[in-house]
Amino acid sequence: MFGTILITLVFLLAPVGVLWLCRNVPLFGKIGPVLVLYIIGIIIGNVFHPAGMAQVQKVLSNATVPLAIPLMLFGCVFSRSHTRSRLLSLFTGLFSVMLMVVAGYFIFCKGNPDGSRIAGMLTGCYTGGTMNMASLKTMLGVDDTTFVLLNSYDMMVSFSFLTFLLLIGIKLFRRILPTYTHSSAASAAAIEREIKKAEANPYKGMLTKKGLADAGVLILVDLAIIGISAGLGLLTGDSWFLTVMILMLTTLGILASFWKPVKKRKYGYEMGMYLIYIFSITVASMADLKEMDFSGGATMVGYLTFIVFASLLLQVVLAKLLKIDSDTMVICQVSFICSPPFVPMIAASMKNREVLASGLAVGVVGYAAGNYLGFLIYQLLNLIG
Repeated sequence: MFGTILITLVFLLAPVGVLWLCRNVPLFGKIGPVLVLYIIGIIIGNVFHPAGMAQVQKVLSNATVPLAIPLMLFGCVFSRSHTRSRLLSLFTGLFSVMLMVVAGYFIFCKGNPDGSRIAGMLTGCYTGGTMNMASLKTMLGVDDTTFVLLNSYDMMVSFSFLTFLLLIGIKLFRRILPTYTHSSAASAAAIEREIKKAEANPYKGMLTKKGLADAGVLILVDLAIIGISAGLGLLTGDSWFLTVMILMLTTLGILASFWKPVKKRKYGYEMGMYLIYIFSITVASMADLKEMDFSGGATMVGYLTFIVFASLLLQVVLAKLLKIDSDTMVICQVSFICSPPFVPMIAASMKNREVLASGLAVGVVGYAAGNYLGFLIYQLLNLIG
């Protein structure tokens, strides 16, 4: 009993310590909270074996993702006012990623029995983020070991992608593509507010009276959406239960984000992301290193590398043809491949803070669309074999 309570507390509270380290220790900040939690989880699962851990792992891994999906979508602002470049970057980016996922499947994954599931997960990951990848893992029935390996490979490839942009890519694309046109000085204050908001501690203020009230309302709405989604899933039978439930969670989460009592509340995205952190350490602790098959690692790394860099190349070609400016193209591609949390860093590196809104807006659409697109690609690849 004591072991079960202890490991539950470790899984639930470890993200607090990791987030503190990432904000205060530069080395951990560069590694990122998800990777640090993965390392801790793997150590726990392979070095320590506290009593009752298996049951805790099962409960937390199954509960955190469904809880996180609506909460993260509550915190997204779906704006109808987008510039031409932003819209074109959104659609060409989604098209580029999906095309390269399918093309890469036939090059790297055709003989893999889990190939279509992996392709579906990667579509969700590279159009949305970790939340979508975790959702599709549950929806498509991907085993924990495959998920952990793919996430680890993704971190390696995404780091290479960011390194390329910072060392060569940004300067190169500014030579090839149209130059970004800066807005008037009148919008500088609004841009500065966006930057401060993106760089601030997202959990600050959550434990105040107002923060707890907001969190309470969002949790109640979240639980209601889970109940409705689960009920609709049960009506479709066991084989379609998870698929229908995840898609309904996404749909109802998007709809709820427009509802005023939800829209005016803070901390939905932050609470959802915290649940994803718990999911990360929990799933990593379920990966048995002795059972992991690293023989296919080179193939999987090749597949991920192909998706990331081939989609970038296609996006550059389309941006050239459609006259999309370089900075908008880059920030939107970062939002797709690495997810919105990396957008402020790249915007600062480009010394162009105005593109921050474009990157975050595209990321919001990616979060919303990722589950649908991942499931669509999975079904498409199953149909064409």
